[in-house]
Amino acid sequence: MQNPFESGHIKNYILLYVSVVVIMVLFFIATTLFHDVEEVDKKVFAEAKESQHVEKREPSEERTPSHQFKLLEKAY
Repeated sequence: MQNPFESGHIKNYILLYVSVVVIMVLFFIATTLFHDVEEVDKKVFAEAKESQHVEKREPSEERTPSHQFKLLEKAY
């Protein structure tokens, strides 16, 4: 394998890199120029709120299971 710095191929690599950067810049400019931003109307919703009263229930005494896990009645 030859060293690209000694054989003169480095200018081809630099030219390739510069051409890719130029193409990226051109695409960026094209997208910013031709991108039309549409203005969207703001939606306004009715502000009438119905008050919902949630009653707090006291936790009832639940029976504590004797086992931590409940086993299935049928094994699959």
